[in-house]
Amino acid sequence: MPERRTVALVTLGCARNEVDSEELAGRLAADGWELVENAQDADVAVVNTCGFVEAAKKDSVDALLEANDLKDHGKTQAVVAVGCMAERYGKELADALPEADGVLGFDDYADISDRLQTILSGGSVEAHTPRDRRKLLPLSPVERQKAAAGVALPGHGAPEAPEVPQAPENVPSDLPEGLAPASGPRAPLRRRLDTSPVASVKLASGCDRRCSFCAIPSFRGSFVSRRPSDVLGETRWLAEQGVKEIMLVSENNTSYGKDLGDIRLLETLLPELASVDGIERVRVSYLQPAEMRPGLIDVLTSTEKVAPYFDLSFQHSAPDVLRAMRRFGDTDRFLELLETIRSKAPQAGARSNFIVGFPGETEADFAELERFVTHARLDAIGVFGYSDEDGTEAATYEHKLDQEVVDERLAHLSRLAEELTAQRAEERIGETLEVLVESVDSAEDEGVIGRAAHQAPETDGQVVITAESAAGLGLAPGRMVMAKVVGTEGVDLVAECLFEEAGR
Repeated sequence: MPERRTVALVTLGCARNEVDSEELAGRLAADGWELVENAQDADVAVVNTCGFVEAAKKDSVDALLEANDLKDHGKTQAVVAVGCMAERYGKELADALPEADGVLGFDDYADISDRLQTILSGGSVEAHTPRDRRKLLPLSPVERQKAAAGVALPGHGAPEAPEVPQAPENVPSDLPEGLAPASGPRAPLRRRLDTSPVASVKLASGCDRRCSFCAIPSFRGSFVSRRPSDVLGETRWLAEQGVKEIMLVSENNTSYGKDLGDIRLLETLLPELASVDGIERVRVSYLQPAEMRPGLIDVLTSTEKVAPYFDLSFQHSAPDVLRAMRRFGDTDRFLELLETIRSKAPQAGARSNFIVGFPGETEADFAELERFVTHARLDAIGVFGYSDEDGTEAATYEHKLDQEVVDERLAHLSRLAEELTAQRAEERIGETLEVLVESVDSAEDEGVIGRAAHQAPETDGQVVITAESAAGLGLAPGRMVMAKVVGTEGVDLVAECLFEEAGR
C-alpha cells in the first residue's frame, strides 16, 4: 500500500479564511489526504494567504518563505499558496515568489487534491491571470443564485449527501418559500482543524459596496448569500463536533438575504440558529452601519443565545472623509446608533476599525474622528494607517498625506484607543457576565480563560476567571459559567465565578 499523502494548512488573515481552510481540509480528507497540524510534518504545506493590506501581504509572503525553508531540513516537499493574495495576484505572485511551488486561485479549490498531487509529483500547475470576479455574476442580486452555481465561492462547499431524514418539525417554519431544506441534515464539506468550542460559519461571500479604499470585491466577487438550510445544517454539524459558539462571517452580514428575495432574512435565521441543540451562543460580525435596521437591532439585543454584539464598520466619522471613502454617516448619526443599541441592551458590546490619514483628511477631520471615538464607548478599536491598494479608487486620489503625518495620527489615535477601551473595560466592573470557557491552564495561578458576549475571538480581549473562584468546579473548554467582573487588565476583564450560578 502506498504511503498516505500528508498536508498541513497554514491560515493567515480573518475568520473567513479559517472557514475556507476547513473547506479545503474537507476536500483533501475526502480524497485520502492525511491532515497534519505542523507544516514540518507534511509532504505539502498549503498557506492560505491574506491579501487585504500591505502588512497582511508581507505576513503571507513571510509564511510562504518560512514553509519553503522546511524543504531543506524537514519532510516538506512542496509549498503552495492559496487564499486571497494568491487569487488577487495569481501569475504575478508566482513569478515574484519562485519559492512557492504553486499559486492556486479560488477556481482551483474544487480540484485541490489533483492540483497538490500534480505539484507533489514534480509537475507544475500554471498560475491564473487575475480577473475582476465581480464580473462573473449578474449585476442584479436577485439573478445571482442560479448563476452562482458555476462560480467558485470558497466556504460555500456543497454539503455531502444526507445521512438521516430530517423530521418535519425540525424544518424552520418561517423561512421564505423554497428556501427550507428538502431533505435531512447533511455533513458540510468541511473538516475542523482545531478543537476550539468556537467556530465561524459563512453567511455569504463577496461584497457589493464600492468603498474607495478596498480591493476585496475585485477578488472576492459580488455578494452571494448562502441558503439558510446550508447555514443551519453546518451549524448543527458543528454542534455535533462540540462547538458551543458560532460566529457568522462574511464581507457584509447586513446584506444577507438580499439576493434570496428577503433583506430581513437574517432576522428570521438568527432565532433558528440559536435554537440548535448544543449551541450556546450565536455571534454576528461585520455589520455595516448604513445598513443597520430596527428589526435587526431588536433581534440582536433580545434573542436568547444571540450575543448583543455589534461589530460595526465605521472606518471614520468625518463626513467629508466618509464621502471620499464612498461611505455614509457622520459622528452624530453613529453615536445615535450606538445609543439606540444600548437603550435596548445596556451591556451590548461594540467594536470598530478606523482608517487614519486617508487622502484629503484634514486636521479638523481627524479631530472629528477623535470626538467620535472619545464618546462612542467602544469595547475594542482597531486603527490602521492609510496606504494605497492596487486597483482601488483611492489610490488615484490627489492630496495624499505625507507618511510622517499618517504615522503620527496612527500613533496618536492608537494611544487614545488603548486608553478608551481600558476605560470601557473598567465600566464593566460589577457586571455579571455569561462566560464561555476556552482554556484552562494547569498552573493554578493562571486561572481560567474565556470570553463574554461582548468579546469576539482574538480581537476583543478576554475574561480571566480567578483560580480561587473556579477551584473545584471542574471547568473545561466549552463550559458556560456566570461570573462577576471584579477587575481589569487593559481590555481584559478579571472575574469571579458565581458558584451558585455555574452554568451549563
